[in-house]
Amino acid sequence: MITKRIIPCLDVRDGRVVKGVNFQGLSDVSSPVDLADYYSRVGADELVFYDITASSDGRKLFTDILRETASKVFIPLTVGGGINSLDDFDRVLKCGADKVSVNSGAIRNPSLVKEAALRYGSQCVVISADVKRVDGVFRVFAKGGRENTGLEAVKWISDCVNNGAGEVVLNSIDTDGVKKGFDLEMLQAVCDAVNVPVIASGGAGCIDDFVKLFKTIPKVDAGLAASIFHFGEVKIPDLKRELAANGIGMRLVEEM
Repeated sequence: MITKRIIPCLDVRDGRVVKGVNFQGLSDVSSPVDLADYYSRVGADELVFYDITASSDGRKLFTDILRETASKVFIPLTVGGGINSLDDFDRVLKCGADKVSVNSGAIRNPSLVKEAALRYGSQCVVISADVKRVDGVFRVFAKGGRENTGLEAVKWISDCVNNGAGEVVLNSIDTDGVKKGFDLEMLQAVCDAVNVPVIASGGAGCIDDFVKLFKTIPKVDAGLAASIFHFGEVKIPDLKRELAANGIGMRLVEEM
């Protein structure tokens, strides 16, 4: 049985993990170093680290806090934020990342995905798409969900995969932080369009939301969440046991 992945997300601003609703109203949560250590110990399958204001601030990703965070993690680590060039890929990988997530940088420079895949391999290149419905159309947003690019999301994601992206993180701005469940319509549209792993992000509020996600869209490879894990509303070992009990393949904590 192919196992699904459970991935906590660390949205980092000024060296601290923060969380908001619909990408707005950010509040302080904890230290990324402490959270990374905790999640690595309790059975998370991977970890995502986003420097969420790097692109909107027009700066490079903070590497000091990333190095410290990576030193605590013994599971795959995906890092994004302010990734605009191959030099940025190189710098983040040397800080301990296993995969690099690119969003605004790929919008500005469509050739970046292909160049990075050729140099580092498709398995290293993750396209992170912040998507919101605008007049009934899925649109790609840049700069941490602040700027509507006008790009139709499913086509843009497909183009990135065709250029070599080996994984897709689909962030639904419409459901982010709302805790009413994942955006199944949006996820289905993307899963139908690409043949690489798709990670669902945005909307998880309880264990049943993950069960519904994997049961409804078997092609989804992983579920990503932030606040419900950070605040202990859902504990990863409990989540994985319940998913396994529902016939969904899991790497259980007891097997670590």
